[in-house]
Amino acid sequence: MRDNFLKSLTKLAQNDKEIILLTGDLGFGVFEKFEKNFPGQYFNVGVAEQNMIGIATGLALEGKKVVTYSIGNFGTLRCLEQIKINICSMNLPVTIVGAGAGFSFGYDGPTHHGHQDVSSMRLLPEMSIVEISSCDAAKDAVDYAVQSRGPCYIRLDKGPFPDWPETETDFRKGYRVLRPLTDVNIVSNGFIMREAISAADVLKAQGVNVGVVDLFRFKPFPECFLDDILSLSKKVISIEESCKTGGLGTALSEVIAQNNVQCSLKVIAAPDSQFIEYGDRAWFHEKYGLAGVTLLDKLKIFSH
Repeated sequence: MRDNFLKSLTKLAQNDKEIILLTGDLGFGVFEKFEKNFPGQYFNVGVAEQNMIGIATGLALEGKKVVTYSIGNFGTLRCLEQIKINICSMNLPVTIVGAGAGFSFGYDGPTHHGHQDVSSMRLLPEMSIVEISSCDAAKDAVDYAVQSRGPCYIRLDKGPFPDWPETETDFRKGYRVLRPLTDVNIVSNGFIMREAISAADVLKAQGVNVGVVDLFRFKPFPECFLDDILSLSKKVISIEESCKTGGLGTALSEVIAQNNVQCSLKVIAAPDSQFIEYGDRAWFHEKYGLAGVTLLDKLKIFSH
């Protein structure tokens, strides 16, 4: 996913010298080629994320299109005030890339677990939020962020990801249907989308049909999502690796309640707590009911 994102950024940088990539001492083995090809468009600011946002602000004020890259928590929570005051208050074209969502850095422990970054970014009125579920979407996310000309948070992930090229990834629309809609529909994004699809396929084999929707851009919330998805659903199940407070499930609950949509909502997410544990991502998912038999049981109960 990261490689696909960088390929698209490289392609844009070849034709646009205003694009600048900043990193907080990350990306070794990934950014060397970009640095070599565009020496004036790449800067490693060191382990100083708050300062990185300050640098991004100054560059953006001079007409640059800036992309910052760090681990999810480090590039958002650590410098929330700088993002709010410097970038968002002036609506500057800065794209904040957070690598490693949810439990992806499971063995690095509580400093690296990424569960409140999305919630914090949702608080900022000017900020767009994108959470990538597949490599093909990662390519298109760069174009969307740069062309939006405003603050954008893109949540990338670690490791290999699938491609779903048979479905259109339209960032103006903000979502795509990966399994046909029914009365009961799963809404998810990011890494956990593969768990949602796997569970939907297992349920279908057992005679239970559920739709699957990838809501990859949920801020600003897609205008047509209410009519095209929610109004056609009797039940909606959101599944996310973020904490249940302030993330995807919260966004859906706000839309459903404020528009008096006649469908019920079940939120499946990481609990609203601190995670002190260290471990494999799959272990975390099993423990907190985000995968496997436990997830299937939750979906079966709510689907009936």
